[in-house]
Amino acid sequence: MTAGDAILRVEHLTMRFGGLVAVDDLSFEARRREITALIGPNGAGKTTVFNCITGFYKPTEGRMTLIHGGASALPLIDDLTASGAVSVTSESGSLFLLERMEGHKISADAKVARTFQNIRLFGGMTVLENLLVAQHNELSRASFYSIAGIFGLASYRRAQEKAMELAVYWLEATNLVHRADDAAAELSYGDQRRLEIARAMCTKPLLLCLDEPAAGLNPRESAELNALLKWIRDTHNLSILLIEHDMGVVMGISDHIVVLDYGRKISDGAPAFVRNDPHVIAAYLGVDDEDVAGVEAEVQR
Repeated sequence: MTAGDAILRVEHLTMRFGGLVAVDDLSFEARRREITALIGPNGAGKTTVFNCITGFYKPTEGRMTLIHGGASALPLIDDLTASGAVSVTSESGSLFLLERMEGHKISADAKVARTFQNIRLFGGMTVLENLLVAQHNELSRASFYSIAGIFGLASYRRAQEKAMELAVYWLEATNLVHRADDAAAELSYGDQRRLEIARAMCTKPLLLCLDEPAAGLNPRESAELNALLKWIRDTHNLSILLIEHDMGVVMGISDHIVVLDYGRKISDGAPAFVRNDPHVIAAYLGVDDEDVAGVEAEVQR
């Protein structure tokens, strides 16, 4: 496993719930300016991995490093691990050990944003308000935690203007400008999916984690989602990590695919490699381990 251009480095991640091993000694990387897909049959442990990365679970074992500034910061990793600290910053960049951080710090400091399989918008707020509330950390700091806001200081007004500009930018990027004043709950399912991605982008992430973004979308909406995610990757040089069951989406946009089965990694590589990997085919067909050789023979015919 090389870490030359990795933004996320997961090493020997294990998550146990009592006697159940949901994730078993998993190692992989998500690289900069790439879309990495985490796939596998139902129950493979994909969402558990996401929950560990984003701070909802504290893993039983393993290290998860978010890297700001490139590989030149990586020589600091062993000293950081030994120190017991959560992060380190030097001239070469910053490292964050996600397993040691609280969820809100992973978002605010490590710059990791997430969407959910079950959409979690503020349904009673307008579309625009959903994008503004995503920027509450910066607005709170700009207001000195209310004083500057109460007195309408110029620094706070400038921060408000920037927040509005960013919100409008993502409304335009997701084709939701015409719905800005509508309640989020009134949007169609596809529009809600795009709004959730826009809200995540308003936090200015370096790594965007998407949990089944194509779930419930029709083929036209899935194609639009593909185009949006590729545009975000290319225009904003963003790294995207996604869980997805729609293989059309996965194969259409992914640069790199990691495949899980029963919590263990069974394949890791480019889409063309993973598509033809007998272990992946066997996992999706429900074939026992001893029958993988037969699947491999069929694939090679």
